[in-house]
This record gives sequence, structure tokens and C-alpha cells, in this order.
Amino acid sequence: MSATVLEAHNLNTFYGKSHILHGVSLEVGEGEIVTLLGRNGAGKSTTLRSLVGLTPAREGQVKIFGNTTTDWPSYRIAGLGVGFVPEGRRIFPYLTVEENMKVPIDRPGPWDIPRIYQLFPRLAERKSNMGRQLSGGEQEMLAIARALLLNPKLIILDEPSQGLAPLIVQEVFRVVTSARKEGISVLLVEQNVRAACEIADRCYVLDDGKVVHTGPAPEFAKDEKRVRELAGVSSEKWD
Repeated sequence: MSATVLEAHNLNTFYGKSHILHGVSLEVGEGEIVTLLGRNGAGKSTTLRSLVGLTPAREGQVKIFGNTTTDWPSYRIAGLGVGFVPEGRRIFPYLTVEENMKVPIDRPGPWDIPRIYQLFPRLAERKSNMGRQLSGGEQEMLAIARALLLNPKLIILDEPSQGLAPLIVQEVFRVVTSARKEGISVLLVEQNVRAACEIADRCYVLDDGKVVHTGPAPEFAKDEKRVRELAGVSSEKWD
């Protein structure tokens, strides 16, 4: 059994008076890819925001690399070696590609800008372009690049395939599996069930802020009826 890098127990998270997460628990093991699935509005993004300190849980506990981080600000969590790729990419539109990549805090490790350019040759070609001049796929690559430049031990991605063409989706997921080969653990929120389950070891399914299923990801993807019931989407072939 691999060591656990992320543990969340009984998270209850609110936006104002609205109770969004109801006792959510999950964990990610060392070197593991875990995907968090569910319908729109199920609470997936709120779960990630609670884990990284952007919307702290009102009840429950988060532990990352053995540290209780429930009430930590997000910059302290990042400093532990946690990379976060938010939904919508959130790159700086008026900085160049290279300037965007110089924003993350400098942590020692194998990932630097030359290595990012090897992984994403398209970013090397566009390094002098402003963030706002990039396509959606290029912006997603840049968002992932910034997270990798933290030299993280855990990377958390929120809907990396959203709005992207199928070939670009395959490229993004290739990078996710490459990160795992480097020893990086991955927690992935994704609408594309088939794509996520092809690379993930385990899956959790959220519905109305509660975990309603957990188990091996490949087995879940094979059960078309259950995928439609729980995730609200099809697991048909995605390429």
C-alpha cells in the first residue's frame, strides 16, 4: 500500500448559507491518479477549492503530506508542493507565455522552463505571445506548465479538457500520465468520463455534494448505465 499524500475527511463546505459539500471524504495515494466525477453542480470544483484553501471547509479535516492543512491559506499549501490548475485556466492575459511561467515560486526539482518547452513545443513557439493571444488548448498547456514549475509532489486539475478539441484533450492527458511517471500524484476533476477513467487508478463520484460511489476507475467506466446515472454523461469512446 502506497503512502497517502492527500486525505480529506467529512468536509462540509458552505457558500454563505448554502451548504455545498456534505461530509465529503477522499484520499490520494503516492504516485496515484484519482479522478473526481459527477454532474454539473455536484460539488467537484468546491471540493478542490476546499482542499487547496480557496474555500475552506466549515467542518472536517484536510491533511496533505501528513500536515493538517484545513485552515491554511492557499499559498502555504502550494509551498508544500501542491500544484493547482483551476477551471478556466486563470493565466495572466497581458503577460507573455514566458513571463507567465516565471510567476510560480521557485522550488528545487527537475521541472524548469527549458524542460517545459520540451514537453510543450507549442509553448516554445509562442513564448513571446501574450496569454490572451493563445488558443484554449495553448492556455491549458500554459496553466499545467505553471503548476509543474512548482515541482509539485501533488497536482490537482479542475476540468483540464473543458472546451478543447479531442486531439488537444489527448495531449493534455498524455502530460498528466507523464507527470505520474515522474512520481507526481494527481487528483483530476473531469467531465470526460472515458478519458479520465482510462488514465485513473480510482474514481470518486459526487452527487449533490455527497460521495455516492468510489472504486477502481476502469471498472466504473465499463458500466455504461451507472456512468449515466451517477456522472450524468456517457463513457463512450472519446477519441
